Amino acid sequence: RVAHIYARTALWIAANRSSRVLTVSEASKNDILKFFNIDPEKITVIPNGIDEQFKITPSVEAIARVQERYQLKSPFLLYVGNVKPHKNLERLIDAFFKLRKDGLTTLTLLIIGDEITKYTALRRTVHRYQLHKYVRFLGFVPSDTLSILYRLADAFVFPSLYEGFGLPPLEAMASGTPVITSNVSSLPEVVGNAAMLVDPYDVNSIANGIQTVLEDSAYREKLTQNGLERAKFYSWERSVIKVKQIYDELSSS
Repeated sequence: RVAHIYARTALWIAANRSSRVLTVSEASKNDILKFFNIDPEKITVIPNGIDEQFKITPSVEAIARVQERYQLKSPFLLYVGNVKPHKNLERLIDAFFKLRKDGLTTLTLLIIGDEITKYTALRRTVHRYQLHKYVRFLGFVPSDTLSILYRLADAFVFPSLYEGFGLPPLEAMASGTPVITSNVSSLPEVVGNAAMLVDPYDVNSIANGIQTVLEDSAYREKLTQNGLERAKFYSWERSVIKVKQIYDELSSS
């Protein structure tokens, strides 16, 4: 509580004393304006970029090694990120259980990021549904392995309740994997028309979105192509150029 108050005070001072405030999305800009009384003209939105590694096709041998190491079988869903409550993984697991109950009995879910032992509520959800054989928590993996996991997944699911930006959906898009994500916060802004948007508070909406992407091959292909095009707009080189322009503008004024 004290740390939160201190951090917010420090941010308020920094935001008001700075010549310019840089943030990664219009949604984040709106949040800044909501909590800090500063001039909107001071805020510039410069989005994050995507690591080029996710845009490069791995070798056949590298893909085979990852498949063998993790014993991957299609179809599987992928989630990448931490497992904190706002990531909404309990509802994702609820939706996954519904999909299996409704007939998708070969479907599995891979979660990359924090270990499940950190959040007992999530562990209880998995065991309540007896899904421990079908929901796999792999912890952290190297970036070269992650890029292959993105490509092997049948769909990437990211039902977060709040994101300042939300990089994993773009990494999945750059890898050619169709994305299902939330229709709240910064995510619609970031993914544009290149993802299936669902209501993250509604388990049925999440489940229906996943099922549509898995079963409608034409729609899957449309999302894949739109995602590849969308990913081209996000590069660190472009972001660096924009930041430099701001510095040059301020230094000459």
